[in-house]
Amino acid sequence: MTEWYKSSYSNAAENCVEVSEGAETRVRDTQNREAGNLSFTSAEWTALLAITK
Repeated sequence: MTEWYKSSYSNAAENCVEVSEGAETRVRDTQNREAGNLSFTSAEWTALLAITK
């Protein structure tokens, strides 16, 4: 089972996402987990983080 953790990019106003890192990185809405998740390859995740900093 993959471990999910609250992203450091989340805020205290309940705008939260959870992240699961492994062979691929997955992101989901904390308040709507059953809606699914977005999946990124390692290269895609690294590129996304680089442009959002």
